[in-house]
Formats: sequence, C-alpha cells, structure tokens
Amino acid sequence: MRSQWVANRRGQANVSQMHYARQGIITEEMHYVATRENLSPDLIREEVARGRMIIPANINHTNLEPMCIGIASKCKVNANIGASPNSSSLEEEVDKLKLAVKYGADTVMDLSTGGGNLDAIRTAVINASPVPIGTVPIYQALESVHGSIEKLTADDFLHIIEKHAQQGVDYMTIHAGILIEHLPLVRNRITGIVSRGGGIIARWMLHHHKQNPLYTHFDDIIEIFKKYDVSFSLGDSLRPGCTHDASDEAQLAELKTLGQLTRRAWEHDVQVMVEGPGHVPMDQIEFNVKKQMEECSEAPFYVLGPLVTDIAPGYDHITSAIGAAMAGWYGTAMLCYVTPKEHLGLPDAEDVRNGLIAYKIAAHAADIARHRPGARDRDDELSAARYNFDWNKQFELSLDPERAREYHDETLPADIYKTAEFCSMCGPKFCPMQTKVDAEALTELEKFLASEDAKKTAVAR
Repeated sequence: MRSQWVANRRGQANVSQMHYARQGIITEEMHYVATRENLSPDLIREEVARGRMIIPANINHTNLEPMCIGIASKCKVNANIGASPNSSSLEEEVDKLKLAVKYGADTVMDLSTGGGNLDAIRTAVINASPVPIGTVPIYQALESVHGSIEKLTADDFLHIIEKHAQQGVDYMTIHAGILIEHLPLVRNRITGIVSRGGGIIARWMLHHHKQNPLYTHFDDIIEIFKKYDVSFSLGDSLRPGCTHDASDEAQLAELKTLGQLTRRAWEHDVQVMVEGPGHVPMDQIEFNVKKQMEECSEAPFYVLGPLVTDIAPGYDHITSAIGAAMAGWYGTAMLCYVTPKEHLGLPDAEDVRNGLIAYKIAAHAADIARHRPGARDRDDELSAARYNFDWNKQFELSLDPERAREYHDETLPADIYKTAEFCSMCGPKFCPMQTKVDAEALTELEKFLASEDAKKTAVAR
C-alpha cells in the first residue's frame, strides 16, 4: 500500500510523520488514519504535530496499514510474541503474528531473544504484518556479544538499533530513562528491577560505574529514527513488578527522566510514546495515568496491564485486564496485553488468543466509558440480536465468534437451535427475554396509570 507514498521521502534528513505534521502537511498515512478513526485529517495532523498522537510507520514497512496511538483516538491493544532459546521458531512466530492480527491486535511486538536467527525471524514477521511492529533492540545487542553484559558498548546498541530500523521496525523500546543515580532507589522493593531490558542496563552500569549509554547516546538514536520514521517507545525500566512496589520513588524518578527525553525527541520532530507500569493497585491507576501526562507533556501512554493483584498466576490476563480497562478509561492510549502464561512461561497460540480477547474487551470498555463516537454501536446491535434470538448475528458481532459459537453448540449443536428462543441455561420455558411487551400494550398501560381509577389503587401507589 505505502510503496508509492514513501517513494519521494527516501533520502530526506527527517521523514517522520511529526516532521510533516509540523510543516502543515497531511500525509497519506494521516488521511488513512483519519478514515479508520472517523476523525478529520486536520485533527490527526494537529495531534501528531503536538505529540499527543503517533503514527508508527517506518518507511521500509510498506505493507503496513497505518494506525494511530493517542488519547484522541480509540484505545489500542498491543500483543507480544517472540522466540526464546527454549521454545518457538520462525514459522511459529509468523503463525502467532497472524493469530494476533486475526483477534484484533493493533500492534505486535517481536520480543525474540533466541531460538533461531533473530534477523530472519524479524524480517519474516515484518513482511507478514499489516500492523506496526515493535522491538526491544537491547535483546539482540546482548545476544550479539553472547550474553556478556560487560562487553556491551554504545556502538553495539546503535548498530542493532539501526539494523532494526533498516528492516522496517515501526517503534522500539529504548531503555534510556534509567540512570545510574536511580539504582539505589530500588533497595526497599520486593521485586527489584523486573524489566528485562532495564535489568541489562542496570547490570551494565553497576559493572562499569558509568551512566546509561542509551541516555548518553540518545541524540544518536534520534538521528537514526529520523531517517526511517521510527517511533520511540520509551521503556519504563523501573516499572513495579508487584503491587507493593507501585508508585515508588524509583518509578517516579525514571518517569521524570522519560519526560525530559520525550521533549528532547520532539525538538527533532521524532515521535514518542511512553511505557507505563505493570503492577498497580486499582486506587493508584488514575494517579499513574495523570502523573505520566503531567511529566511527559501528554505523550501517548502505553501500559503493560497493569495487574491489580499478584496472587493469580495462570489468570493474569484477568488481573491485568481489570487494571487495563481502568487505565484506558483514565486516558491511556495503548494497552499491552498480558496472557495467562505471564510469570510462568512462553505463551502459545491459545494464550495469545485469550490475552488478546481480554484486552480487546478492556480497550472497548474504555472507549465506551470515554464516550468515543460510535463506540457502543456494536454493543447495541448485539443486544438487539440477543433479544431477538438471532444467534448467528450474535456470533458474528462477538469479539471471538468461534468461541461464542463453540460454547453455544456444546449443548445445542443442531441448526434448529440457531433460531430457538432459548439457550441451555434457562431452557425453553424460563428465558426472561421471551417476555415481549409490544408498543400498543405499553400505550394502554400508560393510559391506565394516568387515569383516576389507577390513582385510587395499590398499583398506582
């Protein structure tokens, strides 16, 4: 789709959507996004120009169908996939990508750390993806030095970052906000540093007694991102790994640095979103969202979960979807899904499905709560189908039609039951939706209730 769109931009010093937006230019990507969001192209351009919205769209990812992430648009959902040294392969990762897109992922992050040729896996995923692809380049940087954190150099990071950009990665998690002076602040935590990328940087700084190289070379990363229109996803290396650690001094110190880096990137017209905490009690979610908006000048917030309790391994797609719905309601722009395997193992295809559906529910609930135009249309249509016992229409409108049909057909599989006015819960005689009250009967009732006779009866009282 985008081959012709980007042809004339190649070779320019800055090809970012923000750069064009700030020049007053509405790109083809902005027009496309406006149509998808049912918003005006002028509004899209204005939001991108001020930094409240990003359009992740690397010029080398030409099969991308552009989308946006920002508070003015619908709440989005990211799905994580990725091969590890212990499991998965290139073919499996492409299958996971296709499954994620099928069930509504707005973006997909390839978090591969091993299990094959990482460049080949990434290329295959990008080539197969109509949605933006994100990566965490620090993983491959560590793999490139055979896992020896001490040997990592700033040049190693920059080399891998440019490689990902050349391949067509649309946004990258860059752990530039964790500083050497932040490390003592985690002393009183239960779970310390739980970010994989943040942990790598922390150990590097502890070994070398030097400042975070992603922070000191942030301007070099900006120059790479300009050339390809890669968006920053500023990583929250000090995100809380349990509810005990939420909203602590370490997390908020890094957040302040992330705000400074956001504005530094904007000085060069480079797009930014900011990643948010993973475990937060319900009563602290609103504070976290508003604090991010304040510190980061309303750059889009991208939150993992958050998980609102720590006692449900195997069900953390539920504990986190509760927090995700609240975060979306308060203004988070994109939710990173959590699967049932969180904290336990590498997700398989069924975990991807369950995690995504849980988060599509959370994002949709947030859109309804924020009164997005048309957000409830599908709900109303499904409710009408339910009241009219149009089972096939209910399946069609479901977030997961296959699962809805499967559960219905477990007990009533025959086609005749697709028009039956009951399901197996209440049976044919006790379904409350069989109570049909027509308009004429209601009109007669209203006349009676307004009559003098009614006022004298117990019915009126």
